[in-house]
Amino acid sequence: MTLQVGDKLPSITLRHKTADGIQTITTDELFQGKVVLFALPGAFTPTCSAKHVPGFLAHYDAFVAKGVDRIACLSVNDAFVMGAWGKDQNVGDKILMLADGNAEFAKATGLEMDGSGYGMGTRIKRLAMVVENGVVTMLNIEAPGQFEVSSAEAVLAAL
Repeated sequence: MTLQVGDKLPSITLRHKTADGIQTITTDELFQGKVVLFALPGAFTPTCSAKHVPGFLAHYDAFVAKGVDRIACLSVNDAFVMGAWGKDQNVGDKILMLADGNAEFAKATGLEMDGSGYGMGTRIKRLAMVVENGVVTMLNIEAPGQFEVSSAEAVLAAL
């Protein structure tokens, strides 16, 4: 079953890289307050690096002004890759770069995609969601190959 607006997120453990090494965070901890999560097929990929992450970084202050407590980026990559990508994108502490290394979140939410035709295996669809205290209040899933409804601008317009 695919996640829908009004659903509570499943309890999953994700990872992220910090100066102290790899840390874990559960979705129960992550989604307290108002959180914007955007997910994408892969770190360092063209659209993700040129548009998706930069858009959320550029509009960080506007999200905070709309009451967003945290912005997080999730991909089916390992925490080392997500950490390196965060440094490359200069996200600092504005965007939490989350690793769903085994695609557990992607599969548990029904948001996985088959990227094996591109040598990428199981990944998560390009999307953006707003989650308030663990409940999905907005979910924008992109059509394959598109980048419209999950952009920072589209999410801001919906808030």
